Amino acid sequence: MWIQKEIRLKPRNRGFHLVTDEIISQIPELRDIKIGLLQVFIKHTSASLTINENADPTVRQDFESYFNRAVPENQAYYRHTDEGDDDMPAHLKSSMLGCSLTIPVSNGRLNMGIWQGIYLCEHRNHGGSRSLLLTLHGE
Repeated sequence: MWIQKEIRLKPRNRGFHLVTDEIISQIPELRDIKIGLLQVFIKHTSASLTINENADPTVRQDFESYFNRAVPENQAYYRHTDEGDDDMPAHLKSSMLGCSLTIPVSNGRLNMGIWQGIYLCEHRNHGGSRSLLLTLHGE
């Protein structure tokens, strides 16, 4: 079975946000898959996806702090500045983290570790609603 659907995540401020439950709630077909894969692709160049700690919110705060130091705003060498000081750094952060995830599905559930969750990494101050393309394959 193949299922593909585009979903919209609610708008979020800049930062790292757990969106696992929001994704799962929008793909009820997941329950019918005994073994398979869910591919999640974000259709934006200034936000990204990753999987990491789902319990302690300070991990997400530390991610934001690290990436803001690693890719600072207002650098003289940035040429792409028309959309604001946060735009070029957002593109760089997005490329560093990536635009897609592939997650195993087992017995109708995402087969991730107990402490793992899917993060929307919002790199713009006001990124707005984000579109994800979900592709579910399995039997």
